[in-house]
Amino acid sequence: MNAENENNLVQPAVRAQRVENYYFSDKLQQLELMRSQGAKVINLGIGSPDLPPHPAVIEKLSASAADPFNHGYQSYKGTNALREAFASWYKRKFDVGLDYKSEILPLMGSKEGIMHISLAFLDLGDQVLIPDPGYPTYSAVCKIVGAQPVYYELEAENNWMPDLKALANNDLSKVKLMWVNYPHMPSGATATKVFFEELIAFGKQHHILICNDNPYALILNETPLSILSTEGSKTIALELNSLSKSHNMPGWRMGMVCGHQNYINQILKIKSNMDSGMFKPLQDAAVEALMLDENWTADLNMIYADRKRVVQQIYDAIGCSYEPNQSGLFVWAKIPAHFSSAELLSEWILHETEVFITPGFIFGKQGRNYLRISLCCNKKQLLEALIRIENLMKSRV
Repeated sequence: MNAENENNLVQPAVRAQRVENYYFSDKLQQLELMRSQGAKVINLGIGSPDLPPHPAVIEKLSASAADPFNHGYQSYKGTNALREAFASWYKRKFDVGLDYKSEILPLMGSKEGIMHISLAFLDLGDQVLIPDPGYPTYSAVCKIVGAQPVYYELEAENNWMPDLKALANNDLSKVKLMWVNYPHMPSGATATKVFFEELIAFGKQHHILICNDNPYALILNETPLSILSTEGSKTIALELNSLSKSHNMPGWRMGMVCGHQNYINQILKIKSNMDSGMFKPLQDAAVEALMLDENWTADLNMIYADRKRVVQQIYDAIGCSYEPNQSGLFVWAKIPAHFSSAELLSEWILHETEVFITPGFIFGKQGRNYLRISLCCNKKQLLEALIRIENLMKSRV
């Protein structure tokens, strides 16, 4: 396209200029280009489960899709059966009682919920507390809706928990919402009941809506915890959850937000103006997934634990340090001091071995000296990545 035609293009909205392409969007294109040129790339970056859902879930999807009456528009709130299944799941897993009629809203993935919550509660100029390191979408959505991100730093020395006392010393008068994410991505740190009690008290004191993003609760985590198990939390907190990680359903886009009915109703206002309900067979299959017994989670965690041991060997080969008892689908590790940055180290490893490891800077300034490896890669590929990286490190000596 020549310059004259480009000048005639309609200019994008300011909100589109506040954000850049998601890091992995560009990186995946680079990896695909390398593959097209003959490279045998092993991608250890993305947290997209590579294993299928339980066979009963797929069977339910197929059977429901065969019903000719299941292809029409659905309720914006999801089916009663799905909301009841989410409520039952929360009671079994987290000992949290939820009214399925008013305190649960199914979503097309919990990522959708980040946008809907932000649109429902944030006005232009409102401030949002965002963890550093943390999920980049929190910051991107904040900017898209015209709010102002205020980053709070997390430190390994404090088990990647915010210093609430230090935060309270700042001017929080414009802060409307605070994102937290435990088990934490990318560090794998888990919250405690005491911390959630302090966090709820902090939210109430400063009138800040606390939003906990909780998709990793059941992955390599012996003590699953919901922020809504804290007494009095529903008046000041929301929680997002998803079947993407816990039930191997990332492409199905099946999540939920739960909390006080007044909050849910505000989010529903936004959601009902943006979609026309979820495909009923997906909802029926999600009900089947939510009814799976404890063996499903235990078997899945055995696979991830086995993979995690190989990932730790990869880090050992590089010389990284890490906390061995991390939860979630990733392993987070600090690079050795003789490497100047995790970004350069990641690119060097990719160039020399065709193995991609996520550099931590994409999660914030506090991640610049860290790497993150996903457990969503089969053991054979992980072992191959280990051999390549061991050979690379030996060649440096």
